[in-house]
Amino acid sequence: MKEEVRRWMKQAQEDYETAKFNFDGKKYKSAAFWCQQSAEKAFKALLIKKTNEFPRIHDLTKLAKLNGSPLRILELCAKVNPAYTASRYPDSPKKYTKKECGQIIKYCEEVLKWVKKKLNS
Repeated sequence: MKEEVRRWMKQAQEDYETAKFNFDGKKYKSAAFWCQQSAEKAFKALLIKKTNEFPRIHDLTKLAKLNGSPLRILELCAKVNPAYTASRYPDSPKKYTKKECGQIIKYCEEVLKWVKKKLNS
């Protein structure tokens, strides 16, 4: 595996762990944000492996499509994607409950698992 791909996946994993840490601390908005960041970096790692580059975008569904993701992964991305803006802006009306955030963490886990499988194939 290319060193750059490895670095991006390492950061994706660290972001995922940060999401879980925030979840355990009941910081659900932050946890959701770090899940989005984790998935974004994982998709970019896969694009680096395939094309040696990636677009400077944050939309998980677009990144998933660029990686030829199956429908299930696209659906998960559509659920995680709003966390990018909802968690960054104080005027966002979105609040995350423990249950919602727990689901986002599970979605992120599934995305990471799929990306890792693709990286190793």
